[in-house]
This record gives sequence, C-alpha cells and structure tokens, in this order.
Amino acid sequence: MNLQYTDTNQWSAILPEIILVLLALSLLLIDMFGGTRGKDLIGRVAVFGQLVLLGLGFTVFGDNLGILNQETFAGMLYHSEFGQVMRLFFLTSSILTSFLGAIFLRKHSLLGTEFYAILLLVTASLMLLAQSNHFVMLFVALETVTIGFYVLVSYNRDRSNCLEAGLKYLIMGGFSTAILLMGIVLIYGVASTPGLAGMAGEAMKFTDLQLFLGLNADNLIAKTGVLMVVAGIAFKIGSVPFQIWVPDVYQGAPTPVTAALAVGSKAGGFAVLIVLVTGPFKPMADLLVPVLSLMAIITILFGNIAALTQRNVKRLIGLSGVSHAGYLLIGVVAMFSIPSAQSAVVFYLITYLLASYAVFGVMAHLSAKGRDDIQELSDYQDMAKESPFLSGVLVLGLGSLAGIPPLAGFIGKLLLFYAAFQAGLYTLLGFAIVGVVISIYYYFGWIKEATFRFWKLPILDGEEPEAPKEWPEVSRLAKFTLGGLGLLTLLLGLYQGPLSSLIGG
Repeated sequence: MNLQYTDTNQWSAILPEIILVLLALSLLLIDMFGGTRGKDLIGRVAVFGQLVLLGLGFTVFGDNLGILNQETFAGMLYHSEFGQVMRLFFLTSSILTSFLGAIFLRKHSLLGTEFYAILLLVTASLMLLAQSNHFVMLFVALETVTIGFYVLVSYNRDRSNCLEAGLKYLIMGGFSTAILLMGIVLIYGVASTPGLAGMAGEAMKFTDLQLFLGLNADNLIAKTGVLMVVAGIAFKIGSVPFQIWVPDVYQGAPTPVTAALAVGSKAGGFAVLIVLVTGPFKPMADLLVPVLSLMAIITILFGNIAALTQRNVKRLIGLSGVSHAGYLLIGVVAMFSIPSAQSAVVFYLITYLLASYAVFGVMAHLSAKGRDDIQELSDYQDMAKESPFLSGVLVLGLGSLAGIPPLAGFIGKLLLFYAAFQAGLYTLLGFAIVGVVISIYYYFGWIKEATFRFWKLPILDGEEPEAPKEWPEVSRLAKFTLGGLGLLTLLLGLYQGPLSSLIGG
C-alpha cells in the first residue's frame, strides 16, 4: 500500500511551490551569511525570484508540466485549470505585496527578512490550497496560511494598534479554525460509518465524499458538518457572521499585510469554497443555496452601510471588502446551476486584485511613520494638484472597485450579475444593485477628497497655520508598477479577450 501511495508522489506537479519554499530559505541564508550588503538585497531577491517564477508560470508551468486534470499524492491534490489560474493569481498578489512591503519597511525602519520569507511560505500554501482534493490537505494548507498571517499582521510590533490587530486576528482565527475542524470531524465521522454508504479510509477525499453526500444528503450530521465547514471558511473571506474582525485588523495591520489579507487571503477562501461547491458539497445544494444566499445579502448590506460613515481609509477599504465578499458569494451560489459562473468569479477576483493593489499602493506612499493606521480621508486633500500621478491611480482603482464603466470592475460586476440573472437569483441581484448604489457614495467621497477638495477653511485669529504637507516622491519602479495596475484596470474594461481565454470564460 505504501508503494501504491508513493507512486503518485509526482514532485514536479508542485515544483512552483517547492521553488517558493527554497526561495524563502535562501532569504534566511542571505540574512545569516550575507552581512549588511546581503540584508539590503533581500527584498530585491524576493521580488526577482517571484517574477522569474511568474514568467515560468505562463510558459514552462502553463500545463503544469503535463500534469493537468490529474490527482497526485494519493489524491491529496487535484491539478485543474482553475487551480493553475489561482496559482498565478496568488503569485501575482505576493509580488505586489512584496512591492508594497519594500515601501513600508523602508519608511518604518523594519527588517524585511522574516516578512518576505513568511510571505513566500504563505503564498506557497495558498497555491496548494487551491489544488487541495482532501480535507487533510485543505486544513494543513489553510492553517499554514492563517499562522503566517498571525505573524504578518503584528509585524510592526512597535505600534500598539498593530499588536492589538494581531491578537484579535489570532482569537478570531482560532475560533474559526475550531469550527472548521469540528465540521470536518463530523463529516469524516458520518462518512466512515459502516451503517451508511461510507467509504471508511477515503471519507475525507473530495471525489469519494461527493458520492457519499449524494447518497446521504438528508443526513443531519452531514448537514451540520457541511455548515460548520462553510462557517469556518466565512472567516477567511470576511463574510457575515464572521466579518467583525475585518475593520480592526485591516486598520492595525501594516498596509502591505492589509493588502494581502484583502486580496490573497480572501481569494484563498473563495478558492476553497469554489472547490467544495463544485465538488464534494455539490449534492448539498438544497441546504447551501439558501444559506449562502442569506449570507450574501447580509454581507453586502452590512459592508456597504458600515462603510458610509468611515473616515479612516483602512477601515473603509476593509468594510468595502466585506461587501465585495457578498458579491462574490452571489457568484458562488450561481455555480450550483450555472457552471460558467465560476469564470465570472475568477474574473471578478482578478479585477479586484488590480484595483485593490492600485489603491493600497497609493495608501502606502501617503503613509508616514507612526501614522500607517490613522490615515484619514482628509489626508488626501490637494492630491490632484500636488501629486497628479498618485491621484490618477487612486481614481482608477476606486472607480473600478465602485464598478464605474469603462473600468474592469464594471465588467467584473456585469459578468457576475449576468450569471446571477441566468441562475434566476433575482432577489440576490436586486440586493447587489442596491449595494453598488450605496458604495458609490463612499467611493466617490474618497475620490472627491483627492480631486475636488482644493479649498481650505479660513484661519481664525490666534490660530497658527498648518505646516505644509510633504507629498511623497514616486520612484520610477513605483510609477511603472502603479501605472501598470491603473492601465490594466482600464484596458480590461475595454477588452477582455486574453484574460477570458486564460480563465476559460
């Protein structure tokens, strides 16, 4: 039996993940033996290594070295086209997070070795997560991601808000892990019961579990286990009822980590959810469709309404991210009846990545030492006059998040809503449109601060005038990166051909 299992261990299938782990270890070695010069090169080595891997991902690893639509490692992993796209997604997110990290670490005089090494390990785990085909693999990969974020969220340990954010994320993460694990245990327990149509040792493998749930969809324990697993995943995507941690953690965490949570971690949760609802949980549609629909409605309303009164930009972007999780949940619900909705969800995630990192890139530039967590909308006044490049990038990013044509976010919402329409989810579609209308208020409030607020209140007698604000210089690399994100956001809104062929849309 051992030989049978080892025969399926095709290490070439996970070569990108192995390269990321080796890159993370090499950063630690450079830090140990490279001296001061080596420490200065660590960020560049991390970004360059990931860029090379991303280039290989579009060429050499395009078909995963011929191992596509196959199971490996005794069925622990399944290498699908969806998994390949998500691997590229997580790697792109990691590169952009590393770029933001270089800006943040330099401003706050923090060492970056552990930051980049942990980020690389988290990215490798996310890539494995999207290919998981067994609950053991899913749990180990998901918790590796979560543990990595425990450290990254509280990385700026000189700030009390950062440490508080790390503690809150730890407590809520531990709570969600307990729920997720209990759900897995219930499913495994009932699926391996001889009295039912169980598979004993294969009860945690997704393909076999789908057969069991198809035959025992009305089993109460199985239903309870499925709901608990979904509840555990709801924490990762920031969905109601596990969204309460989002504004506090997003505010306290370093800006690059907030970006990774908002994009990478959220996409990881949705990758798991997509794998489950198109696989083992598909027979539970009668149970999950109403539950996920209710979650989507409340998540959209909560996120958008709570963001209306926010002045802190990190809390605002966090609560708006909650609403985006609600929109994506609509696409997940549509998958039960419209398989093509999966492409719409992936396209939405990609447009969300481009717009979010454009906005976080501007936030990282305006963040000053000691003020990363207290950045307000008023800090963006006069931006259009003093820093037109950053202002333009911000407008493109926020406009895309709001779903304004002809930007990519508009097409993403359009495809997602069209999938919901095809699936007959008219109630969900109505709430989604209401949410978009509400979101325009706070997104355009931010845009107004950055573009139209040129005036200042008159100085009263006896008051000292405010010191002129120092606007950041934007390096050539930053202009190339942020300008590229803004340009792609615009181009994807006008033409989606290459990306549609990549994601199978």
